[in-house]
Amino acid sequence: MSFKNDLKQLFKPYYIFNILLSFSYIVIKRLPIVCNYVFSTNDCEFDGRETEILFFLIIVIALRTRKAGSVTMINYLSSSFTYTKVANLILWFSADFLMGLVFAVIIILGALLLPEPTYSGPDKVIYFRGVQGLDDELARDKKVSWLITFYTAWNPACVNFAPIFAKLSTEYCLDNLKFGKIDIGRHPDAGKKYHVSDSSLSKQLPTVILFQEGKEIIRRPTADSQGKLINFLFSEDNIKAAFGLSGLYEKCKHIPLKNTKPHVD
Repeated sequence: MSFKNDLKQLFKPYYIFNILLSFSYIVIKRLPIVCNYVFSTNDCEFDGRETEILFFLIIVIALRTRKAGSVTMINYLSSSFTYTKVANLILWFSADFLMGLVFAVIIILGALLLPEPTYSGPDKVIYFRGVQGLDDELARDKKVSWLITFYTAWNPACVNFAPIFAKLSTEYCLDNLKFGKIDIGRHPDAGKKYHVSDSSLSKQLPTVILFQEGKEIIRRPTADSQGKLINFLFSEDNIKAAFGLSGLYEKCKHIPLKNTKPHVD
């Protein structure tokens, strides 16, 4: 996504609202007249506890967004909103319990009324509505290679990866090289069968698996010999390299199928 498109995204209600929430405590605490009224004090400087929380927040955002593979301005913002809102919640509760409750209610209402925008551009992705539909399609014609993304709608890394996967599908999709997605938040049986955790602390989201002849060939992220997940940056170039998409595309292109249409359940 270009910088110009990132700027356009910033003007969407979701981003405006969450940016305001993320800076709410800092701005109000540093505005003299507003600070005096809201906090009933003449001291509008950050105390030691507030400084520690804000410093810790900066460190957490820097580490977590990098691990999530955030490489654009919008990616960084999407990945950091959860941490900034939690930090603000702690600060507001520390300042005044009632203001903390009000801030918590605002967060909940914002999540309900202003969900994060999802990718709505062109794609050639098949969305599976259950593990049975996926399994049936993998078994239906084993000459078809499938690149499947296991994701959840609420995970920022999955949201950030959606336009990349969509672009790859339009570039590489063939009758015998197809792209699919399954929401393991809605269909946890799929996550359980293919060993992809959908917990809020999961480091497996998203997970992309290449299936050939109905069997798993490659997945990212993958685990090392100790069972520890190896960090993987879900960029377009990394996906192409990890799954050998260019070579796979050329191979499938020269072995076309006849009248192959997926059946999605």
